[in-house]
Amino acid sequence: MILGLSVPAFTTLHVIISLIGILAGLVALFAMIANRRLEAVTGLFLATTILTSVTGFFFHSKAIGPPHVVGVISLIVLAGALYALYGRKLEGLWRPTYVITATIALYLNCFVGVVQAFQKIGPLSALAPKGSEPPFLAAQGLTLLIFVGLGYLAVRRYHPAAPAAAIGAAQARRAPA
Repeated sequence: MILGLSVPAFTTLHVIISLIGILAGLVALFAMIANRRLEAVTGLFLATTILTSVTGFFFHSKAIGPPHVVGVISLIVLAGALYALYGRKLEGLWRPTYVITATIALYLNCFVGVVQAFQKIGPLSALAPKGSEPPFLAAQGLTLLIFVGLGYLAVRRYHPAAPAAAIGAAQARRAPA
């Protein structure tokens, strides 16, 4: 039992939370690339990604291993994202800090998703039974490259105050003197 749930039920809950976090994170990331701020989706992404990391620590383990390390890194990165977004309101360097930390948190969730896919899905497991074979490494490398590219685009394009400031400047130019 984990938190009053059977291990399979808790595992299912953890997976559902993780998938919601990944989907919400992808929507939030693509919104940033489109220079849009989706506050509800962003909040859902951050909350479920935090829950994913926290619930991961409840699984029984005899020793600290890679999942624990990824969980700690994820929570540290998420703390930075939360502070940049809610504490510093994306001002100045906190905007790219938020975009980068949010992208890293989403990447880590997807990184674990790839690991789990190769462990749990038969055909993928057959391609990389030890998790260190070329198909697994290629999948992880491709995942990293995709997130580096998407993160780069988001840092370049996400300027949530820019549209409002541009509108205000345009209105000021048109106002009679």
